[in-house]
Amino acid sequence: MKNYVLNIGVDVSKSTLDICVIDLSHKKSFEIKNTRKNIQSFFEPYKGLNIRVCCENTGKYNWVLLHVLSEFGILCYQVNPLHLKRSIGLVRGKDDVIDSYRIGLFISKNHDSLAPYLPMDGDLQKIKVLLSKRNLLVKQRAQHKSNSKEDMLLKEIGLELIDDYQKSIIEFLDQKIKHLEKMIGDLIKGNSLLKKQNDIMISIPGVGQIVSWNVLVKTNAFKNITKAKKFACYSGVAPFQFQSGTSIYSKPKVSHYADKSMKKLLHMAAMSAIQRNNDLRDYYLRKVAEGKNKMLVLNAVRNKIIQRIFAMIKSEKKYCLN
Repeated sequence: MKNYVLNIGVDVSKSTLDICVIDLSHKKSFEIKNTRKNIQSFFEPYKGLNIRVCCENTGKYNWVLLHVLSEFGILCYQVNPLHLKRSIGLVRGKDDVIDSYRIGLFISKNHDSLAPYLPMDGDLQKIKVLLSKRNLLVKQRAQHKSNSKEDMLLKEIGLELIDDYQKSIIEFLDQKIKHLEKMIGDLIKGNSLLKKQNDIMISIPGVGQIVSWNVLVKTNAFKNITKAKKFACYSGVAPFQFQSGTSIYSKPKVSHYADKSMKKLLHMAAMSAIQRNNDLRDYYLRKVAEGKNKMLVLNAVRNKIIQRIFAMIKSEKKYCLN
């Protein structure tokens, strides 16, 4: 009985969870509400048993499920939806009950190649939520700033008041964004590990607070992602070769399967680094002078920033310019 394993696939939606329990060649399907009380009631009988639970990474909708499973000490895997979709092969139609069964089969076959879900520290979980709210406000502010340029034309038809509304909204968003950033900063300062890692990262040229905070969240304070190459792949800055036989070949390119938000932040970090006096700027100017494509060189700078982040975190020392 000790080596006996139940595989449980969970298809997560906003209101409900479709659950498929796979017991050897048998399967049982259930549907419960996506609430803490219902999830606790369902998984209570499975506490202490040798089981695996797998769900798709659906963002905030699976937070309660992951928290309950962590509290119960149940082994859980969180899978990228694209990874799951590509592994299934050709399918027709979509059904939540069938999806939960497919998720259960997936984890039974692939658990050896996947890392189990590791719960975030309480402070880091709060930072993740606050960063999500900040990103939303930043997008809204960008939209209003874009509209404010267009609204200048309204003055010609006597609607100056609309422009005033726009400015007041932008000022309000600025205040709320600063408030969220202060809350995140206070959480970082109050956590010795996060503060130490944050201080190390912002010592690297080009890396600011926003980049540092996002790296902490994406890597779970360097617990989920421990190697620079893996993070470069995750962020979409690692080049991959395209070659098949002797007739198909192209230069190495970055993959589109990446965290686009993290890639954008690393791009801004690289742009910031090459505008200041440091070795990354010297590297960029030297390679461009040699005739290298600017975007390729800039991607190399992004990789160098990632390499330095992980190297400094591993050594537990701040970066020093020679």
